[in-house]
Amino acid sequence: MGLDSHEFRNALGTFATGVCVITVNSEENESSGLTVNSFASVSLDPPLVLWSLQHNSECFSVFEQADKFAINILASDQADLSSRYATKGNHRLAPEHYRIGKSGSAVVRGVVTTLECNIWARYPGGDHIILVGEVTDIATNSNKQPLLYNAGQYRELR
Repeated sequence: MGLDSHEFRNALGTFATGVCVITVNSEENESSGLTVNSFASVSLDPPLVLWSLQHNSECFSVFEQADKFAINILASDQADLSSRYATKGNHRLAPEHYRIGKSGSAVVRGVVTTLECNIWARYPGGDHIILVGEVTDIATNSNKQPLLYNAGQYRELR
């Protein structure tokens, strides 16, 4: 007897997570962003993080070809950016939403933290690909609180 995928998704939704926009530059040097909450630390030495991307994502090919990306941990006042870059067909970054970071990756403005990464490895993960990045630069804004997501809703720390 297999698990019901809807029940499984709802069960996972009870785990509160941060919200990130993962950014990447295409070979044509266009900057794109994708909202995710499937982000985790892997290792301190070397500094590794991971996130996963569904195979049928509109952004799959650009991340499959990229050699670097940035993880932008959204601030509590950035739910609009989360919603925008979670919307199908709406992944090209608006120029006012980002700057170019030290690695050359697009970095979202006003976030809590940005981790600029080089691709370390890609692994199969069911209907997703798991992307592991080696962190090459960190920028943190200690004056910001993170945006959280739980049970289908945005949340804030109190």
